[in-house]
Amino acid sequence: MVIETGNLSRGALQGRVAVITGAGGGIGYEAARSLAWLGCRVVIAEIDRRKGQQAAVQINREFGAGSALFVRTDVGHERSVRRLAKRIDRVYGKVDIVLNNATIASLGAVKDIDIKAWDDSYRVNLRGPVLLARTFVPGMIARNWGVFACVSSTGTAYMGAYECFKAAQVHLGTTLSEELSGTEVAAFTIGPGFVPTQTANSSIPRLAALMGKPEQELRDLLRPHTLSVEAAGAGFAAAIAMASQYRGQEVSSMQALIDAGIEVAAPDETGSTHQRIEVRTLTEEEFDRALSLCRSIRDTLARESASWKERSVFEQQWLIRTFRKKASMPVDEWLRLLEQLEDALSRRDTSTLAATQVPLSRLADYYRHLYEMAKGYVKDPAKREEQLGIVKSWQEEVEQLDELLR
Repeated sequence: MVIETGNLSRGALQGRVAVITGAGGGIGYEAARSLAWLGCRVVIAEIDRRKGQQAAVQINREFGAGSALFVRTDVGHERSVRRLAKRIDRVYGKVDIVLNNATIASLGAVKDIDIKAWDDSYRVNLRGPVLLARTFVPGMIARNWGVFACVSSTGTAYMGAYECFKAAQVHLGTTLSEELSGTEVAAFTIGPGFVPTQTANSSIPRLAALMGKPEQELRDLLRPHTLSVEAAGAGFAAAIAMASQYRGQEVSSMQALIDAGIEVAAPDETGSTHQRIEVRTLTEEEFDRALSLCRSIRDTLARESASWKERSVFEQQWLIRTFRKKASMPVDEWLRLLEQLEDALSRRDTSTLAATQVPLSRLADYYRHLYEMAKGYVKDPAKREEQLGIVKSWQEEVEQLDELLR
């Protein structure tokens, strides 16, 4: 399993009870498997009876009787969620973890999607998580331990009826985190990236047509952000195991895998994910160069993110959202990762360096975006050229470090 290749211990969540919605297949099922490996008793809260029963049978077969319980659940229906809670209370007596994985997605332009599709999406993608929070968070507070994880997706054209409510889960997670301050209950949001599930793969041709792009071009654009189904699920489980460091944040499955010491490549044409076993051996000169670049990159990012606080509240929010979207994780997470990388480089620690892989290409993507924005926002030609040169130098530093480490 992907989850067992990192630094998390088997049984790290022993005795915890985890509810995973929509876990009859795909990412939810793989998250449930990984949570079972971590020691959780997992509840498959799935609306499809056949898929849910099959998932529970498979997990019990793999991890032992009593590892999984299926409860047919419509997350957007209040009575169904109450029945879920009563069944779990009878069997396990508590819920420690909720992973809001269940989803429904409609493709199309905002002007074209029927309002019923918006209503259906709201029921599953926002009303459901709110009902689950109202039902299970009070018990977590009473026991002073718990994890409430939302699943996000933002910013793609022709997916508004899906992503508007998934983006709302980010705010739900942030709000809950602030309300749970001072407790040992962590709320956060995690995004899987692009995962080639059967549903996602079948949506690509239609989405490409709506965007006016060749299908292969869209697949090529998605490839750098792609994880296998198992890796994405393992990332969800890893984030739950490390929830205390993510509270109030929006992270990615990739980031959780990196933090757990799990390095996976994007799926190949067969959908398989291969572990990377090559470790880049650096010369002394390359170590020195990489360390210098890493320090400069971290200083630049720290300085720039600190300057955001001088902007208006609305500008701050826009800058934070833009960075998180383009760089795939919050700026604080980037600074923490770069600090870990700098430490490994300064100690010439190759093994730690391999386990502290940083997705530098994502940070370079952010600077490319910043460069393009500067072309339009800076009106004075001289100042524009100066600003473009500065941003370009930031991008080039990131690319040089990435090339050295790869």
